[in-house]
Amino acid sequence: MKLNYKRTICVGFAFFLICAFWQAYNNTIPLILTNKFGMSQTWSGLVMALDNILAIFLLPLFGMISDRCRSPRGRRTPFIVIGTIAAAICLVGLAFIDNAQLQHLGAAAEIDDPAALAQIYETESDLSLQTPDGENYILSERFSEEEFTAIQSQITDSTGKTVTNPDYTNYVVPARQAYASQVTKASPSTLVLFMIVLLLALLAMASFRSPAVALMPDVTMKPLRSKANAVINLMGTVGGILVLGLGIAFATSAVRNSYMSYVGYFAVIAGIMLLALAIFLLTVREPQFVEEMHADSVRYGIEEENADESASRKLKPEEKRSLFFILASIVLWFMGYNAIISKYSVYASNILHKDYNLTLMIAQVAAIISYLPVGAIASKIGRKKTILAGVVMLTVAFGSAAFMRADSPTLLMNCLFALAGIAWATINVNSFPMVVELCSGGDVGKYTGFYYTASMAAQIVTPIFSGWLMDTFGMTVLFPYAAIFAGLAFVTMIFVKHGDSVLPAGQKEKTAGTAGE
Repeated sequence: MKLNYKRTICVGFAFFLICAFWQAYNNTIPLILTNKFGMSQTWSGLVMALDNILAIFLLPLFGMISDRCRSPRGRRTPFIVIGTIAAAICLVGLAFIDNAQLQHLGAAAEIDDPAALAQIYETESDLSLQTPDGENYILSERFSEEEFTAIQSQITDSTGKTVTNPDYTNYVVPARQAYASQVTKASPSTLVLFMIVLLLALLAMASFRSPAVALMPDVTMKPLRSKANAVINLMGTVGGILVLGLGIAFATSAVRNSYMSYVGYFAVIAGIMLLALAIFLLTVREPQFVEEMHADSVRYGIEEENADESASRKLKPEEKRSLFFILASIVLWFMGYNAIISKYSVYASNILHKDYNLTLMIAQVAAIISYLPVGAIASKIGRKKTILAGVVMLTVAFGSAAFMRADSPTLLMNCLFALAGIAWATINVNSFPMVVELCSGGDVGKYTGFYYTASMAAQIVTPIFSGWLMDTFGMTVLFPYAAIFAGLAFVTMIFVKHGDSVLPAGQKEKTAGTAGE
């Protein structure tokens, strides 16, 4: 009983393109909303939660619909094809609408232009603003026009290194955002159009996320699903890293590019999504793979020969309790983790003055390195114990990062994010297989929807709540917030009693080294 790695990698291209989209979305949409439309962190957090609000209803729905799909290409493939094409088109459309907003901002969007700063000062001089640390001030009381227009985005520190000017981050950025807000209120049609296309993109992504993820257990025997999920997550992480690399190449995190055009950047990402889809279609023969999986399951005694793949199974009371606590744990660790993912680009720019692309890439690389070893570890000690270890690491990483500031060693922050990447890989490799372990073959899409309902429910709340806390108490509240929720997930996970794969009698000794569970 060995995992077919080649087949699993091919199936993983669907998750690869999903993660490429979400990496770009999470990194750039908050910057567009705050820098170009002038939204507060609370309102941008609300917009960032839209995909999760939709997903909490749509992911279980499309998961169940795909369970009942009888297309010649399989149950999941049609959803993946249509959803990917629609999402790629919408992504490019968002970039063009973003360009239209730049035209509305005009010369005020020019970085380090004294004339642009003078225009902003004249408009916002009597406005009450707030620094990223929560300090309230009146612009004209803090600076004269000459002082304000002389602030540059970059300065040279005592070592001769060019760094982001804290005064620019603390005072010019809020003033620019306030100006952008005024422009948006005067001409809201661009924002309305942006939100419509954004909504269409989110609908497209929601239509195929559950089917794409459900495809892995469809074609993989139960004892091999943690190893297979490690490969799938590895593919997704590669997609995320590729987008982070593009972010570095396009310098999307640089202050000088706060008002850049995203047309080229989004077009490349859309092209990557379509290329991954083409590879998926050329290599994945879903009906054949599903049939072979059932034949192997019968051969190893995992399921009966005449088992109906469309049949459902009612959970026992103790299994229901375990499912509840698994889903509760998923909610809690996503509350912590997604707060960092959705807000770190803003936090890094304003508090740490560091390149968020590089830091996030380090976390992704650490995750890639750890995926396959984590699958092997889970085969030795079980999924639950492996997840608990991951939750502890995540809590330590976020708790320690709470003490980091702009003058803290960059190496230390990178190490903490590497630890967070390993922790998140440890959790993700095993949590989804624990959920689908409890269901029959006919309910895989449905239970995949349960998994995503739990994660999306958390992601509905956490960008808004964390954004409100950052607006109210300052941005430094972000990492303590994340650490607390990660720690609570440890408590709920202790009560989970089911979801570790059980090999059929007589197979444990034979397959323990290769089954992955």
